[in-house]
Amino acid sequence: MIKSSTAPYGILLLRVSLGVMFLAHVALKIFVFTVPGFVGYFASLGLPAIVAYGTIALELLGGIALILGIYVSWVALPLAIEVLGTIVLVHGANGWLFTNKGGGWEFPAFWTVGLIVLYLLGDGALALRPGQRDGP
Repeated sequence: MIKSSTAPYGILLLRVSLGVMFLAHVALKIFVFTVPGFVGYFASLGLPAIVAYGTIALELLGGIALILGIYVSWVALPLAIEVLGTIVLVHGANGWLFTNKGGGWEFPAFWTVGLIVLYLLGDGALALRPGQRDGP
C-alpha cells in the first residue's frame, strides 16, 4: 500500500538526494580529476572526448534538474543509462563490491535502480517543471 499523503515527499527526498550525488560526482571529475584528466581517462577507454564532455554536462545539468524537479522522468532515464555505462565500461570488471580495487559495480547498480524508481514514480513534491501527469 502506498501512503498517498507522504509519497510525494518520499519522492522529493529520493530526487534531491540523487541530484546531490550527481553534483558531487561531477565535482570530483571537474575539481579533482580535472576536465583534461577526465577526457584523457575516457580516451584510455577508447571513447572520444565528446563523450567525456557529454558525461560532465549530463551529470551537472541532470543533477540540477533532479534537485529542482525539472522534467524528472526525462532526466532520470539518461542518467540511469550513463550509470549503467560505468558498469559496462569501468566497474563491471572489478567485481561486485564497490570496495574492490577500482570500485566494483554494486553502488552503480543501486544508483541505477534508484534512478529507474524515480522515473517510475515521477516528480514528487515541489517540482518546478513537473512532467506529464497520469489521468485528468
